[in-house]
Amino acid sequence: MSTSPVSSGTSATSSSQYATGDSLTSLGGSTPMQVTGLASGLDTNAIVTALMASDQQQVTNLQNQSSGLTAMNTQLTNIQNALQTVANDAQALGSSSLFTPTQTVTSTNSTLVGASAVGSAGAVVGSYQVSVQALASASQRTFSFTSPSSADTITIDGQQISLAAGASADSLASAINSNSNASVWATVTQESSNGGPATIVLSDRQTGQPPASGYIAVSDTAGALTDTGNDIAGTDAQYTINGNTYYSSSNTISGAALGTGSTPTEGQGAQQTIPGISLSLNGLTGSTPITVNVGSPTVNASNVQTAIQQFVTDYNSAVSMIQTQLSTTPSSSDPTVGTLYGDSDLTQFLTSMRQQMDTTLSGLTGSTTSMLDIGVSTGATTGTGAVSQNSLNGDLTLDTSTLTSALQTDASGVQSMLRSWSINFSNLVNNEAAPGGDITTRIQGDDSQNSYITTQISNMTAANAEKEQELVTEFANMEAALSQSQSTSSWLTSQLNSLPGG
Repeated sequence: MSTSPVSSGTSATSSSQYATGDSLTSLGGSTPMQVTGLASGLDTNAIVTALMASDQQQVTNLQNQSSGLTAMNTQLTNIQNALQTVANDAQALGSSSLFTPTQTVTSTNSTLVGASAVGSAGAVVGSYQVSVQALASASQRTFSFTSPSSADTITIDGQQISLAAGASADSLASAINSNSNASVWATVTQESSNGGPATIVLSDRQTGQPPASGYIAVSDTAGALTDTGNDIAGTDAQYTINGNTYYSSSNTISGAALGTGSTPTEGQGAQQTIPGISLSLNGLTGSTPITVNVGSPTVNASNVQTAIQQFVTDYNSAVSMIQTQLSTTPSSSDPTVGTLYGDSDLTQFLTSMRQQMDTTLSGLTGSTTSMLDIGVSTGATTGTGAVSQNSLNGDLTLDTSTLTSALQTDASGVQSMLRSWSINFSNLVNNEAAPGGDITTRIQGDDSQNSYITTQISNMTAANAEKEQELVTEFANMEAALSQSQSTSSWLTSQLNSLPGG
């Protein structure tokens, strides 16, 4: 930066002659500003920097405040997400579907006879003796295959398969097997040799005895297929339930009511099974029947335990996250650390959550009136039990033996307690962490404040840059004036010295 030259008499000195001092970087840009200091002997750069320090510190303070707000909102968002998971877990514990009665279905040899419950109506409770005398099989027809000399159309059960001239048996099998509308599967069992015919077997995709009208109807315009006469009709499965014999076209049997002991003619009787149970006939049982046991409908204790354990795990994770933020002390060098230290809202919320975990619910009958009654607690913190730091921190534990006993004694009481507790607890957490809750309000308020601070930083930075420029200009003018004065004084002195007798 230079100033306008100032003249005095015959000797004029431009202030630009002194623009060789230290440089000063402007707050408003990166271009170094030169402030002359040779005339006065002052470090004008240091003076301007010192004069601007207070103003620049205000900007720095606002920048630190903005960084702190951003970091705090990040932590609040993480806590909010964790608490929403806990609220969802709590709501799941109050769902009626968790206590929908289920039945155990077992087979003494599932390798031979598999059994499982089907539908929502339930199965007839009892013990059933199942024997398998024959498995359902598919009809088969065997053909010799000769590659057609011209294009061929093969029709199988009304479904047309196109075959190019010179096509192989593998090509035909591939065309059949890739056709979702085909009624058969094709397998090449013997490749052609020395130009002779290959062997291809067509198997019905459905098992069971075929109709009297026949099975796997095949017509061939070019004569690529020739029936070998080695045909096998499919058969029905034959099985007994509690000594009554039944037949089925499939080895998987479900959906029909148990019969009264009639023995339908093979291939004509409707398949029979245990009501509400699907049987899978996998092998012949011989002389020893397989026992299928259908238990009485009960609450699935394993599902309930899994749901409660999931809540406990997510609850402890959220509490640990909050405690970490509450106990992290602020840092004098990093404004993003300890932004939630000792936060009163979160501290009070933790207290409320813990109170909900051991409160006794009103309006319930029976002995199950709190989470403590089903084994959910913070464990032992005093007395003869093992004391752990987790217990002191308020982390939850699940005593599975207590839960199992409660479910066996009074499952409906456990369900009623969980339903009532779920409403209270999830409402508490959702008021804090659901969209529109307290945390959302805090985050939105912080975002608004941060937006205001950003505007302040921008305005103050521009004002500081202007103020700095004014200071630089003032010192430059001062140096120019002082330089001019010194030049004039020097010229007068020389003139006086040149006078006679001077």
